[in-house]
Amino acid sequence: MRFTSPASLLATAALLAPSLLGHAIAAPAPATAPPAAATAAAPAAAPSDPNMVVATVNGEKITLGDLRQAAATMPAQLRQLPQNMVLPMLVNQLVDQKAIQIIAHKENLQNDPEVKTAMETAATNALQNAWLSKQVTPLLTDAAIQAKYDQDYAKKAPEQEVHARHILLKTEPEALDVIKQLKGGADFGTLATKLSTDTGSAKNNGGDLGWFKKGDMIPAFSDAAFSMKPGTYSQTPVKSQYGYHVIQVLETRTVPTPKLDEVKDKIRQQLIQEDVRAAVSKAAAQVKIVHYGPDGKVVPDAPATAPAAAPATPKK
Repeated sequence: MRFTSPASLLATAALLAPSLLGHAIAAPAPATAPPAAATAAAPAAAPSDPNMVVATVNGEKITLGDLRQAAATMPAQLRQLPQNMVLPMLVNQLVDQKAIQIIAHKENLQNDPEVKTAMETAATNALQNAWLSKQVTPLLTDAAIQAKYDQDYAKKAPEQEVHARHILLKTEPEALDVIKQLKGGADFGTLATKLSTDTGSAKNNGGDLGWFKKGDMIPAFSDAAFSMKPGTYSQTPVKSQYGYHVIQVLETRTVPTPKLDEVKDKIRQQLIQEDVRAAVSKAAAQVKIVHYGPDGKVVPDAPATAPAAAPATPKK
């Protein structure tokens, strides 16, 4: 008898996921070649009855429907594996799960207070997720994705990016001295590694910040960097809340608008987040919510305010 932990069952299943929705169980290929007549004959109709039994454990059935339900949650990129390789392994996993459940019930673990609480929590989560899925799934259409793409990508001008490096100093005199050394022929990267107070990876890479868009950095830094030409460095220190920057722009480029296929998954995730927030607000608006303080008294409703956005900072 195989023993497989619930965690490893889930992990293995994720690696083995075939696409069983609407597909039948394909039997493993026979060890010997079938007769020619059988080969020429039309293939038998694929079984599709979700109640078809594929295994039993102590008489409890595991059906084709169970297999389909298990496979439906698997990552799409893993659903292309050959079914005759994957299905027996997936069946074995469901058999192991069923065996664990049967033994756990025999030991009355379902009555253990902690287990009971966990089961109730799982049921509550399943109910919550089912409602959210019912609200959100119908909204995730190709038309919605296309509209989001048009709004966030297609209708916006291509963005500019700058590849720059910097040396961060604590005081303006120190920054002025660095500029003086650069004018005297000193190497920018060497000075950055030696003098910069930037504690991030840029210090160990000659102050290199890589490519960034204007909104990726704090305004003072971006305004200076995006106003400079490639191959130049700032002639006066750029002050920010972090200190004084000496910036060198290495390259500039225009980033082309990505194609829909390149950002489709990202847009889908954005829509899911937006639609879930809207669904939660919809649910909250239909119920009465009362908050209590540590003293047990009712806390008056406070107007909702959006948290202040943290300023963009140079990449560390």
